[in-house]
Amino acid sequence: MFAIILSFLLLVGLLVLFGWLTWRAIKAKRTWVKIVGGVLAGLMTLGLAALTFVAAKGLLNYYVAPAAAPELTVEGTPEQVARGEYLVNIACIHCHGADGGTQLPLSGGLDLSGEVPIPAGKYIASNITPGGVLSELTDGQVFRALRDGYGTHQRLGFMSFLPYGQLSDDDIKAVIAYLRSQPPVTTASNGGDKANLLGIMLFFGSGMVPMPVQPQGVVTAPPAGETAEYGKYVATFGECRGCHGPDMTGMAATAGSPAYPNTRPLVGTWSREQFIQTMRSGVRPDGRPFAEAMPWKNAAAMSDQDLGALYTYLTTQP
Repeated sequence: MFAIILSFLLLVGLLVLFGWLTWRAIKAKRTWVKIVGGVLAGLMTLGLAALTFVAAKGLLNYYVAPAAAPELTVEGTPEQVARGEYLVNIACIHCHGADGGTQLPLSGGLDLSGEVPIPAGKYIASNITPGGVLSELTDGQVFRALRDGYGTHQRLGFMSFLPYGQLSDDDIKAVIAYLRSQPPVTTASNGGDKANLLGIMLFFGSGMVPMPVQPQGVVTAPPAGETAEYGKYVATFGECRGCHGPDMTGMAATAGSPAYPNTRPLVGTWSREQFIQTMRSGVRPDGRPFAEAMPWKNAAAMSDQDLGALYTYLTTQP
């Protein structure tokens, strides 16, 4: 945090310096100094003013909590643990799992910094077993991390942009119950995000990477079944909508991610059974495998009913 504050103060100092140089140039006696110096220094001042504004906005978004952590104690019933295990094996294991996100335990360690094409800081998937960051957090703080993408003192870099905040209250509690039920694993580092000022400006100040709109109040899930409404919910905890867009109609490239296609026309040419088989195997009906970037193993862990709901959603006009 000290380095971030120092970088911001340096930016403010440069703004003041070039503002002063602009004033000096305008007050100069020589005409060419007034024109050349005033224009150059003025442009630098305007650019630095814009950067300072974006940095200040980013710092406020990054460090100021969007909501207080709720007073919450999760019961940890067998039903909650079972539901949480199902959700975690779809949504969480591929970043927080051991050996680069491939298996339990959820000891983290995966370096996600390479996903960002600029030097925006370090982003290491956290150890979310009871021997890692869970030991430092209340159930309410874990709930806020999932709902609002906010940790104890700052935003969570990648988590802030994932759609898991739209999970129902019951499903978030189920995830917490399962995480608490795991055996504790101790690692040399618990991981976590260490954004620098550039990353804060890009992700939380510029608006170039849109953050999902988080729901307010109590959130409930649609009734489970092979309906488009529940299929949309499946696409939420499956993280499908995070890449392919709120309506699964594709996403344009941003500063932090490539473009993603509209999946609906292709899925509309498949039967329900072909869709389920494709999600289970990662191979399309015509024999072509998914692109490497497609996290089809998330969907492979889903039940047939949830995959059927997802198929109904994708083949229903949004």
